[in-house]
This record gives sequence, structure tokens and C-alpha cells, in this order.
Amino acid sequence: MGADHPPKIAGTVWGLLVLNTLGSAGAKTIIPLPRSLIQMVTMGALVAAFALALAVNLRLRIRASAYVFLLTLLLVTSVISSAHLESGFGALFRCFRLALFVGTLWLLSRWWDGGLTFVRHHIRMYFAVLGSVAAGLVVSPGAALPDLYGGRLVGALWPLTPPQIGQYAAVITGLTVLLVLGRRTDRAGAAVVIVPSLVLLALTHTRTATLGLLIGLALAIGSLLLTSAAARRFFTWAVLSVTVAAVGFASALQAWFLRGQSQENFSNLTGRAKVWDALLTAPRSTSEKVFGVGLGDKSFGGLPIDNSWLAVYNEQGLIGVALVAAIIIVLGGVALLRPPSLPRACAIFLISYCAIASYTEAGLGDASPYLLHLALAAALLASSAAAASPSPPEVPGRHIPSWAQRSEVT
Repeated sequence: MGADHPPKIAGTVWGLLVLNTLGSAGAKTIIPLPRSLIQMVTMGALVAAFALALAVNLRLRIRASAYVFLLTLLLVTSVISSAHLESGFGALFRCFRLALFVGTLWLLSRWWDGGLTFVRHHIRMYFAVLGSVAAGLVVSPGAALPDLYGGRLVGALWPLTPPQIGQYAAVITGLTVLLVLGRRTDRAGAAVVIVPSLVLLALTHTRTATLGLLIGLALAIGSLLLTSAAARRFFTWAVLSVTVAAVGFASALQAWFLRGQSQENFSNLTGRAKVWDALLTAPRSTSEKVFGVGLGDKSFGGLPIDNSWLAVYNEQGLIGVALVAAIIIVLGGVALLRPPSLPRACAIFLISYCAIASYTEAGLGDASPYLLHLALAAALLASSAAAASPSPPEVPGRHIPSWAQRSEVT
């Protein structure tokens, strides 16, 4: 695989993938946006991303990637399950969308070399999304904090739900903290990203995103403790801060965490458990158990499933569950086998976050931000071309000039 650096247009492609995965369902916006228009924009972004990726990689040079290969197998399973049209023609359209998504990742894999380029693209794009959320909050606080969502922050300019905003804020906060610890960005620039993101995360009252951020950062920073003094200092201060906050602000933290819910509602995961029980006890044919009913809108009986594993089981069957599990296991295994480094720490954070969020959020079986987070983790875990390419043999008594050494293996 080539050792060439990613072209600038690769950042545009990544940004278009982010736009595509924002979704079309959410809160009411200040200016009503027809869902058909939003779907046109998001789908158009995906088509444009694929076209641009193909334009800069006309020779179809790709990098071997277990992650994208497993996604391709998941796509095949999705097509098989959707061909029966139990979920309608919309299932085939979702398969087409997933195919473009996976195809674009294959084309971008050419530049996956374990560097931090795509991390910066990831942070910039989601920070821009959060900027639109903040703008909506300033323009119309009532629309951004509606009673319908219990006063939780939503997207008032683009229809984003509190869990989505919390997810984006948590992910870019974690990645930015790691960049600071790795001395890849200055503290002032990092504060511009971290402080507003944490404020927006707090306004969403999203428990999953908060736990994912804390646990993911703990695991990621833990992987750097032996090699980074900055990581050790940060970890020590973080533990002290969390301890003080837990003791001094226990009641306030509990109130924020419960969001005004009763203990029964909280233990029932805000009604999710009822949907999960109904899904698991519903009668299914052997084919539906193995392949699922086809790609749908991640709902059952008209209610959201809000669990990636059960959503995959419902739509792509046991084969789909096995493939998604393989994705998490393979990425996690590769991360554990890599030597300590900043890219490895970022990958561990992303994998951990997605694994934690999969319990109360759907998205691991279809084109989604979670698959994009894992794609970034795969890019970070890819060995560099320089490390993967064997050095040219030395000839005794002969010096090979640097310009004559091949830096690319095709």
C-alpha cells in the first residue's frame, strides 16, 4: 500500500460521511425542515463522498482492513435478509446506502497508516456540528431545550436528539484530551473544543455518553501510563477530582443522573427493557433468527430498540450479531497487541466508547456515527507503510541514495 499522504480532499470526504450519518429524525427545528429534504441532503452527501473518494483513488488502490472486510460481510448479510422485503423496499435502499458507505471506506483505506490525520478531521467536523447546536441554543433557547425532551438540549437548527449531541460532544472531548496528553495540540486550542463540548454534554443529560467518555478515557489513558508522564499526571488529578466531586456534589450528581425519573423508570432503562423483552419473545422463523428481517428503522412495534445488539439481531439475525461481535473483538484485540502510543490510545477510547454505547444506542449494524468512530479506530490501528514495507537490502560497499529508494509498494 502506498505511503503517500492523504490529500486534502480526503478530509472533505470524511466530513461528508459525518453529514450522512447525522440522520433525518429528531427534534423540531426553528425553521421546519421537511424530512424528505433532510434525507436528500444526507444521501446526497454520501453519494458525493463516494464520488470524491473514487476521483482521488481512480486506480482503486486499497489497504487490507479486517474491519472493512467484516463490514462487507455484514453488508452481504443485510442484502440477503432484506431481499425478502419483510421490511419493505426501504430495506433495499438502506442496503444501497450501506454499500456506498462501505465502498467509501474501502477507497479511503488507502491512506490509513496509523497517523492522526483523520482524528483531526473527525474532531473538526463534529465540532462544527456542535457549533450549529450552540447557535440554535443562542437563537432560540426554548426550541433548543424543549419540554418534549424534558428540557434536554436538542438541535434547533438541524434535527438532532440529546443522545446524538451527547455522543458527538463526548467523542471529540475524549479525542482532544488525548491529543493534549500526546502534545499534538496546545492547551488553549484544546480548551476551545473541550469546554463548550462538556457544557453541551451536560445540557443533554446523556448518561450513556458521559459514562462512555469517562470509562473510555480511563482505559485510553491507562494504556499510556507506562510511557507518558503527562498521562500519569492527568490520571492522578482526574482521580482526585472525581473523588472530590463524588463526595462534595453527590446529591447534585445523583439528580443530574436520574433526570427527574423514578427509581422504577430508571431501573427499567426509561422503558427500553419492555421493548427488548417484547423483541426477544416475539415468534420468529429459522430464517428470521439466522438472517433477520432486513434493514429497518431500528424499531420494534413502533418503538425504538435502543440497543445495537438487539437491533442487529432483529434486522440481520444471529449472523449479523456474530459479525458485529467480531468487529469489536478484532479491533480490541489488535489494539491490545499494539505497543503503547497515542494512536493506540485514541483507538482504545473509540472502541470502548462504542462498546459501552451499544447497550443503550443502536447503530452498529448500519451506516452510523458509531461505524464511523470504529472506522477511525481501524485507521489508527493500521500499521504505517514505512513499518510494513521491508527495507531494501544493503549491498556491501555500495550506498543507495535516498532519492533512489522506493517509498511506496504498490
